[in-house]
Amino acid sequence: MGKYPRRKQKRLGEKLLQIREALKLSQNEMLWHLGLSEYYSRTIVSNYEQDHREPPLFPKKMPATPKHRGVKISAGRVRTAKKISSRRPLS
Repeated sequence: MGKYPRRKQKRLGEKLLQIREALKLSQNEMLWHLGLSEYYSRTIVSNYEQDHREPPLFPKKMPATPKHRGVKISAGRVRTAKKISSRRPLS
């Protein structure tokens, strides 16, 4: 636990409610679609939307599966610094 409490997000509940209503889902349906109906209930979602509670910062399991394998970065040619000699070349 840190020294200071976590900063409360402004309008988080309002945004969650707006997203759910745009998808035309009930609170139970939203939990079902996210695969969280076994872990959460409708009252928890209601408390989030009314700003009585905040969702956990880091969920134990993400409900979605990634749709891509990530970004591949090619190693390419590795540049090394040139060795600087203190000797002067012979003329």
